[in-house]
Amino acid sequence: MKKIDGHLHLVRDIAGFNGNGRLNALGNGDAIWDTGEVIHLLPDGYGDDSFTAENVIKFMDAEGIEKAMVLQGSLNGFQNYYTWQSIKQYPDRFMGAFSVDIFTDNYMKIVQRHVETLGFRALKLEISEGGGMHGYHGTTPFRLDSDPRVAKILHYLSDFPGFTVIVDYGNYDQISYQPEVMATLAKTYPSMQFVAAHLSFPHVAHIERLKVALNQWVGLDNLYTDISAIQDIDADTVYPFEKSQKVVRIAKEILGSEHLIWGSDSPWSSTFNSYHNLSTWLEQTDIFTDQELENVLYNNANRIYFNDEAVEAIKSAVDPAYS
Repeated sequence: MKKIDGHLHLVRDIAGFNGNGRLNALGNGDAIWDTGEVIHLLPDGYGDDSFTAENVIKFMDAEGIEKAMVLQGSLNGFQNYYTWQSIKQYPDRFMGAFSVDIFTDNYMKIVQRHVETLGFRALKLEISEGGGMHGYHGTTPFRLDSDPRVAKILHYLSDFPGFTVIVDYGNYDQISYQPEVMATLAKTYPSMQFVAAHLSFPHVAHIERLKVALNQWVGLDNLYTDISAIQDIDADTVYPFEKSQKVVRIAKEILGSEHLIWGSDSPWSSTFNSYHNLSTWLEQTDIFTDQELENVLYNNANRIYFNDEAVEAIKSAVDPAYS
């Protein structure tokens, strides 16, 4: 069965930043925060201090994965330009989203460059308190449906057909948690597509909370969620992931297979579970019919991320500064 990894990260240079300060490479896949905490960011075999497009393709080929959607994250540090270079070099394998810190003075200049010059048709907003903007701008909490900077960005993006906005708002105990806002955005900007990352951070111990979040999204054709890193969120490490199966069943029942996107969230997620296991676990369950599984593993990501407008925009983009 064809597959697209709908949530993957390329790491040319480790440059993470969150409430722990900067993340600096140590080699052997390890990195250290300014607080002194050491994490194993890159699984063995991925690279000592990077996870390049060439390495990613090797893992994708080994698992029969046709394409991948490259997202940004504060954990790795925004890899916007390397993502663009990788898409241009391997247009049949990658599509990507850029990220921007809305608290920078030139945030709109950054957005406009990535959209108009580089041709991106997807934006990732990592606003979580644990790893995103609420973690390093914690004294200034904001809501995506009321912050004037976010509104300025989204009004601008609505002019570009085929645009998708991916949001990581973190866990329920974080001030950034705002699943209800996804419904508001989808209704306010019906020409755009929205994706809530990580299935709203599900926990099997709190199923009703997950249902409350997902039920707010019912009936919104332009709102989706990816099911990446849900194993990490609930400490699910025994293949084929019983906890993850439970929450995905609920997601299917509420949203339907047409609104779910599989992703691995590699490289870091592959330090907890192998890329092979993350790539194959859904096929070891009876959650989906064959057609439904095809939607989750391929069709939805292909339709949303690899739409004709997005492919053509980035294909024709030329950066004078790089050329």
